[in-house]
Amino acid sequence: MDWNDVRHFLALARHGSVRAAGAALGVSHSTVARRIEALEVQLTARLFDRTREGFALTEAGHNMLPRAERIELEMAALERNLVGRDTRLSGPVALTCCDTYVARLLLRELLPFCQDHPDIELQWTTDSRAFDLTKREADIAVRILAQGAQPPEFLIGQKLVPLVVANYVARAHADRLDPDLPGTAPRWLATDPRAIIEQMIATGSYPTVPAWGGFSSLDLLVGAAKEGVGLVMLPTYVGDAEPALRRLAQPDLRHLADLWLLSHPDLRKNTRLRMTRSHVADGLRRHMALFSGDLPIQPGRFAGATAGPKNATSDGQSLEVQ
Repeated sequence: MDWNDVRHFLALARHGSVRAAGAALGVSHSTVARRIEALEVQLTARLFDRTREGFALTEAGHNMLPRAERIELEMAALERNLVGRDTRLSGPVALTCCDTYVARLLLRELLPFCQDHPDIELQWTTDSRAFDLTKREADIAVRILAQGAQPPEFLIGQKLVPLVVANYVARAHADRLDPDLPGTAPRWLATDPRAIIEQMIATGSYPTVPAWGGFSSLDLLVGAAKEGVGLVMLPTYVGDAEPALRRLAQPDLRHLADLWLLSHPDLRKNTRLRMTRSHVADGLRRHMALFSGDLPIQPGRFAGATAGPKNATSDGQSLEVQ
């Protein structure tokens, strides 16, 4: 049995359509359909029922699924073992960041590294979903973990910088939105899930300002705030770096989470990955003041005090779990 046929079987079983499976594998939908048909002929068994809703596993398909998943795990382990022994300063590095703001900052920080090592090819993904590092969906992941949380035991985790949230208003619209000014009608921009922002409002300095709307991404939230749709709570690495925004007089800095660098222990000795991890960690830590909310005061930049909370720092600890 061809391993590539098994990969196509697993993708179709998980996604339910040849188009979605093809997108996940980076091939055309016709390739998926052809691979599945060839596999069914080889096994003399129908693995999927074709329905209006998509492809559903038959009894034979359900019986094959756990075995195919075990093969997938073994193949992933074999690949990690081989890649982990690679000492070359060349080849691809799959890097995923939690949001576009961290990705853009890291891109600037990693440019000298890329110039010094042109044979290392960075493959960037900006996505907050949980990538499966055991299957090498990514080699290095920059992820947000709640304050005090630890990464999964099967990964190597390195805590990098804190995620501190503060209150912001658009400079151009402060005269009608700033709750510290008379005659304004402010409102908070809400995120999903709404209960979280409502709890933060209730425990903050402006508990009577209502929540409004619902924004599912950081980019949308920042865009709405800049247009004067409402007040916004943002990580300081986003809000303090945005010239169109300023902090409120009572910024309510809160250390809610931390940014971690995650990787698989099987790949720890791979030279290009080890060097990339080191440069990612150093690059983010160089901006510690931006992440902790402790940037020096600049004239007119903030409306109020800017000293960060005492706990809004990172100890840069490294956690390695075998």
